[in-house]
Amino acid sequence: MNKRLAEKVAVVTGASRGIGRAIAVALGGEGASVVLAARDIEALNDTAKLVSQAGGKAMVVPTEMTDEGSLINLIRSAGDRFGRIDILINNAGVTHSAKLTETTTADYDRCMAVNARAPYILCREVIPWLGNLGRGYIINIASVVGVKGYSLQTAYGASKHALRGMSIALAEELKNENIRVHVICPGGVDTEMVTRVRPDIKKDDLIAPQEIAELVLYLVTHRGNAVMDEIHLRRQTSGPWF
Repeated sequence: MNKRLAEKVAVVTGASRGIGRAIAVALGGEGASVVLAARDIEALNDTAKLVSQAGGKAMVVPTEMTDEGSLINLIRSAGDRFGRIDILINNAGVTHSAKLTETTTADYDRCMAVNARAPYILCREVIPWLGNLGRGYIINIASVVGVKGYSLQTAYGASKHALRGMSIALAEELKNENIRVHVICPGGVDTEMVTRVRPDIKKDDLIAPQEIAELVLYLVTHRGNAVMDEIHLRRQTSGPWF
């Protein structure tokens, strides 16, 4: 069976669970070599097994998203191991839910460091690799919170708006280099983070991580003249057109 991503190399952050794990396994299922990044080594190893079972190759690189040296090491390790990088998935994220008056500067800084600063650094480091190939993909997993405003989500919302803003500017910057920058903005997804922050949403109503993974696969395997810059994905039970 022909694998659509055979010989391609993808870096996925937040690959230890949830959306990141689902994306990594989906990419592996299409034959990609997947570099898995997160802090939890044991969970990353579990993801690596699933990627291998799906038919791909996996490399585990423990990564601290708030540390620039660790982020630079991630890209260098991937490039040194495989000699190429075709896809970067910026998925790792943290949230914080509190009134602004109860949100410390440290809370704000952590959201910005993981959700906005880390993708910025990773994009900067991966662009030379993508440019050497003459084509590539950067997919940033933002959020509905990066489009709308939500009470108690000021720090998280600021970070996701920042990620979208960076992505929009970067897409313009790279449009003539054959590197595509996409943003996916999902609503509630069935992850530990969403369950913790939004316990009011029924689990059966949440978007499955595999549904996000299917969109990622579409973006990296259908390269025609039509380009989807940003995808908004809502829960079926939520209001339309966020």
